Amino acid sequence: MGKQVNNLANFLPFITYLKYAIAVLIFAISLNTNAQELPYNNGKKYTLGGITVSGNTSYSDQTIITYSGLRKGKEMIIPGEDISKAIKKLWGPKLFSNIEVFITKIEGDVAYLEIKLSDLPQLNELKINGIKKGKKEGVIKENKLKKGVKVTENLIATTKNHLEKKYKKTGFLNTKVHINTVEVKDSIETARVNMVLNIDKGEKVKIKDIVFEGNDVLSDKKLRKSMKSTKKINRLRILKRSKFIDSAYQADLSSVIDTYKENGYRDARILSDSIIYNDDKTISLNIEVNEGELYKFGDITFIGNTVYSNERLRRVLRINKGDTYNGVLLQKRIADNTKPDAQDITNLYQNTGYLFSTINPVEVSAENNVIDMEVRITEGKPAYFNKVSVVGNDKTNDHVIYRSLRTRPGQLYSKANVVRSVRELGQLGFFDAQEISPDFINPDPNEGTIDMEYSVKETGSSQIELQGGYGGGGFIGTLGLSFNNFSIKDIFKKEAYKPIPMGDGQKLALRLQASRFYQTYSFSFSEPWLGGKRPVQFSTSISHTKQFLYDFVTRNADKSKSFNITGITLGLAKQLTVPDDYFVLSQAISFQHYDLKNYNTGLFTFGNGSSRNLSYTVGLSRNNTSVDPIYPTGGSNFGITAKFSAPYSLFNDVDYTALKEERDDAQAILADVTKPDAERTAAQTRIGEIDQERYNWLEFYKVNFKGDWYQQLLVKDLVLKPSFEFGFLGAYNNDRGIIPFERFFVGGDGLGNYSLDGRESIALRGYPNQSLSSQDGGTIYNKFSLELRYPITLAASAKIYALGFVEGGASYDNFRDYNPFNIKRSAGLGIRIFMPAFGLLGIDFGHGFDALPGQTTKNGWETHFIIGQQF
Repeated sequence: MGKQVNNLANFLPFITYLKYAIAVLIFAISLNTNAQELPYNNGKKYTLGGITVSGNTSYSDQTIITYSGLRKGKEMIIPGEDISKAIKKLWGPKLFSNIEVFITKIEGDVAYLEIKLSDLPQLNELKINGIKKGKKEGVIKENKLKKGVKVTENLIATTKNHLEKKYKKTGFLNTKVHINTVEVKDSIETARVNMVLNIDKGEKVKIKDIVFEGNDVLSDKKLRKSMKSTKKINRLRILKRSKFIDSAYQADLSSVIDTYKENGYRDARILSDSIIYNDDKTISLNIEVNEGELYKFGDITFIGNTVYSNERLRRVLRINKGDTYNGVLLQKRIADNTKPDAQDITNLYQNTGYLFSTINPVEVSAENNVIDMEVRITEGKPAYFNKVSVVGNDKTNDHVIYRSLRTRPGQLYSKANVVRSVRELGQLGFFDAQEISPDFINPDPNEGTIDMEYSVKETGSSQIELQGGYGGGGFIGTLGLSFNNFSIKDIFKKEAYKPIPMGDGQKLALRLQASRFYQTYSFSFSEPWLGGKRPVQFSTSISHTKQFLYDFVTRNADKSKSFNITGITLGLAKQLTVPDDYFVLSQAISFQHYDLKNYNTGLFTFGNGSSRNLSYTVGLSRNNTSVDPIYPTGGSNFGITAKFSAPYSLFNDVDYTALKEERDDAQAILADVTKPDAERTAAQTRIGEIDQERYNWLEFYKVNFKGDWYQQLLVKDLVLKPSFEFGFLGAYNNDRGIIPFERFFVGGDGLGNYSLDGRESIALRGYPNQSLSSQDGGTIYNKFSLELRYPITLAASAKIYALGFVEGGASYDNFRDYNPFNIKRSAGLGIRIFMPAFGLLGIDFGHGFDALPGQTTKNGWETHFIIGQQF
């Protein structure tokens, strides 16, 4: 049924070296005469009268004679050690395929020698079969198969061995490599060969079954589950394949033992493992284990601790007498190498300066399967930072980096501060977050000092957006410039333009966009450290938009009907220290002027007029996501904001109750089709006049909440991201009513659908843009989302990750209709690409499971293009 496979060592390189050694020995002891068969006496001393060189070689006679160590006039015993050494030296560089030494003539005590040799052939042409074109260069580089290299049997053997091992490690167990050489015959004297390298990887071998023997306590199923990367065939499994990879298999064998240790069987071991080839071209794994006996923890004693009490250390260790023995957990509670900020004893010491401390758990007794432990602690001296430096920042000024560091010269060492400093550098967005490395230099346990060097790699921090396309009913042209590491103080220095002044961490953005239906212009600037002493961010932005009403008859923009918004915002954001320094308090004052010219829609009842919006926004946020802001693998990010205007209705002496009654009367006339047209037109005009008065200065309050959580799963770099959003727009005075601006429009990609009337667009994939809200927009919305992300590459040049999502949400016109569970649901897949020069780009394919408002069938599939934002 199957055949047992034994893992045999590859003796080919050894045999090749042995062949050379035998050849050296033969040449050293076999000295041939010439055709005249001149006699000589073995072991007799001669004076070397001369040396000639013959054979097929490109090296000069003098070079070969000099390198051999033989020289005219030298006294030597023939045969003897001098000849042997000469042959060994000539073999040493591996330049020749054949070496022979002859005595050509003897005259008394004078002997004449001839060295005959042939050069090893050089590689002329190399042809590689069996792999993709893009992989061939790697094979050439790894095996040093450049044109002109000397082709030795050792080169052929090691190349074959390397390639077979390489592909077997990636699951191609049946890889066969064949190497053929053909001598090149032409007018060139140098020996040359063409090489053909045939690589037959075969198919990756799948695992049909994993069988354990000797396991009584833990089931086969549990042991197979502990093997994270080695899985048997299961067609329902998506994330893990059943292909055999030897390196992953060896790691999984260790995981099996760890599983036993976690369950109290500290003596468990693997007795043997074997691979069985099946007739259907699959393999089976047979693993024999010895479980040993169950152990429990006994007394745990701390020795050498003076800084922390036994009770404090026990609270961190969290292991008690009588607990089932768990060697893996014990090691994690002592020092968890998988989490730099883990709650373990090592970090407890290192976060308070004891960098040079050592903590070693030692078993002192194991009688009756009860293990008594001593945790032996050497605290050492507290360590202080001596020098703190940064290398690799070519563009970013030093002060921008140093102000973000939590480690200072003279400060007590803290591992937590080092980890936080790495995060802060990554969050700046100026460096490749995957390449930031804190390195210890010159640690001195005797003096209690250490130098710290942070190594960073700059990435492009400026982005340009220059594009054209069709959307919103016509051609759209966009020009955007975003400088995320700007230096405004150098703006008048000619030498600073490389191509722009950079390095101070400021952000400056300009954006122009236009189509037949709208134009928008915006400018923004922010300084993250106002005054340079505290992380207080100052920001400002100015924008102007002009939107034209769509003419359904001409299907074009009616430029006599426009809606303009001009706005300015000033903001400050300050990092807090309470409850912790991940919290940020932000405040902003903004002013928008809305100007309508013949712009009559369902939302705006006054087609000619204006509104003003002077508002104050306060927000509290906490962001402790991990190092890379593009692909966080842990932590959370939440924020709550409140935006509100002054309560004008309290002091502007307007009777809004009377205005409401008058508006209701006019609305009744307008709705009554039996009324004369003149009366209905007058009612329409009066409604517009009343609304102009109601919305002359906007009065409202608005609350938004959003929370994202990131959790790395068992599979490396696979991240689960749950999210929740909520928004509410309210009015102080119900008679005055809720304003027609600032409303929520749910559905689609969240990019606004080219509507610039002050609305807030909420993404909900799987449905058309803004299709899940009423025509005038909702005053309440909520959204739930669950996203699973997997990175394809996190390189500095391009970060790419795939994602799957399920989400649901809805908007509501008032609290009477609000039901957080009456939502529109969707699911789908997508991909994100972040390139420093262009920002974030992506595409999503979402399937809407529910019908759009007013329809009866589910919406189905929608495609969404994402530009410059993250979900």
